[in-house]
Amino acid sequence: MNTWVVVAVLALTVLGAAAAAVQMVRDQPIGDRTFTVLALAEAAVLVQLVVGVVLLVVTENDVDEVLFVGYLVGLLVALPIGAFWSLAERSRAGTGVVLLAALTVVALELRLADIWAAGV
Repeated sequence: MNTWVVVAVLALTVLGAAAAAVQMVRDQPIGDRTFTVLALAEAAVLVQLVVGVVLLVVTENDVDEVLFVGYLVGLLVALPIGAFWSLAERSRAGTGVVLLAALTVVALELRLADIWAAGV
């Protein structure tokens, strides 16, 4: 995997998760700045999807293709689901859902790196 893309996804997602945690403690709905950071994280995830599929096609490593692409797609849908849920539930619970979605992306990202490394 491309290290820069992985670092960008993790950094933006952790930043968004930290902002969501602060807003959850303050009992506030998710703010525009947090949504902006998470939108940038989603854009980085989309770039990672394209780069990951291209690298999967050209690699000679023994990577489980279905599992790898499944994690890429899971990464792509986690943040939008959390964001839409948060927009529907404008309370502490909605903010918590965004926090959980961001932490899910972090966990999926780390597992995706393990899947790629196992094929090397």
